[in-house]
Amino acid sequence: MAAEQPTATVPGDQTRIHNIGYRSYDGPRLGRAYARRSLYSQSLRGAYGFGRSARSKVLPMLLFAVMCLVAGILVAVTVVTKANDLPLDYTRYAIVLQAVISLYVASQAPQSVSRDLRFKTVPLYFSRPIETSDYVRAKYASLASALFILTAAPLLVLYVGALLAKLDFADQSKGFAQGLVSVALLSLLFAGIGLVVASVTPRRGFGIAAVIAVLTITYGAVSTLQAIAEVQGSPGAVAWIGLFSPITLIDGVQSAFLGATSSFPGGVGPSNGEGAVYVLVTLGMIAGAYGLLMRRYSKVGL
Repeated sequence: MAAEQPTATVPGDQTRIHNIGYRSYDGPRLGRAYARRSLYSQSLRGAYGFGRSARSKVLPMLLFAVMCLVAGILVAVTVVTKANDLPLDYTRYAIVLQAVISLYVASQAPQSVSRDLRFKTVPLYFSRPIETSDYVRAKYASLASALFILTAAPLLVLYVGALLAKLDFADQSKGFAQGLVSVALLSLLFAGIGLVVASVTPRRGFGIAAVIAVLTITYGAVSTLQAIAEVQGSPGAVAWIGLFSPITLIDGVQSAFLGATSSFPGGVGPSNGEGAVYVLVTLGMIAGAYGLLMRRYSKVGL
């Protein structure tokens, strides 16, 4: 039986062109502004756990409830005792509850940026059409907005409760407006500090510990030094020492320009001249935080 001869193969028969359905996108090009808004809205929702797992919602919602619950209790005390004013001024509320605010920043700032660093998704954002400035602005604005919601909501509870208790409308409206200015400045400052610290490490746990350390240790150290200066008869040094902590910075600004009572030892806040330095330092820290974030993410995107 004759052996079967192999069939000759023409070189061109090995080449095949398969149409697997790739088509160019012919829809609308929404551009950088839309991408920036989308990143902002998603980051803001994520700051309260929306769009994430149920476990991720527990802590931010619990902290938000604590902030509003304390305000509700103060309103109830005012109504029951028929007081002529709220037990706590609008401008003092965030200072008294600064531990809750610091815990919120420590938990949400790393969630906002550390995950992107850990999973190396930042260069994907910068591929197109988002640029470094878009990413930084969206993340900064989202965390600042989340903080403003956290701090302004209890002030609204106080304001509505005060009006229902038939307290003076003009006084309450003025105090409420001053409180909103104070917490807006606090939100910008704390958001910048939290994001800068969290962007240093891709580890979320390390980021949380670092943010807590920066916000709480500086406040404890500054408060201790202020108390020592007051005891030693150096009240002039108390105001200058307050420049080295975010909480005391906000306290000094609002006591100098918003008519708030100061938590400094002796109850005496900075003068108007010293308050101007507080404002400049606060705005400088906000601008500096933005600049550091820009430098950090311009390197990450390379």
